[in-house]
Amino acid sequence: MFDGAAPMTAIMPVTRAGHPDGDLWLNVNGEERQRDSLDSQIWSVSEIISRISQSVALRAGDLIMTGSPAGVDVLQPGDIVNAGIDGIGQLEMRVGQRP
Repeated sequence: MFDGAAPMTAIMPVTRAGHPDGDLWLNVNGEERQRDSLDSQIWSVSEIISRISQSVALRAGDLIMTGSPAGVDVLQPGDIVNAGIDGIGQLEMRVGQRP
């Protein structure tokens, strides 16, 4: 864990977003590094929630992070990252300098 880890868009409730079935993708400096279908997850969203809730109490607003598609790599200061989920939203950020 470190400052600026896990940037994300505003949280969108399922009542507004539905259950997306598009791709999760990530570009760095305009080059695609990651892309995969949400349908290719090992467990469905309901299975993930069920398994986690057996160990910890989940409350409204909790976030569950499940990992990402192949293509993870090092980011450099100044890199511009654009990521999103089809039909849901996207974010863009510039990687900052290390202190």
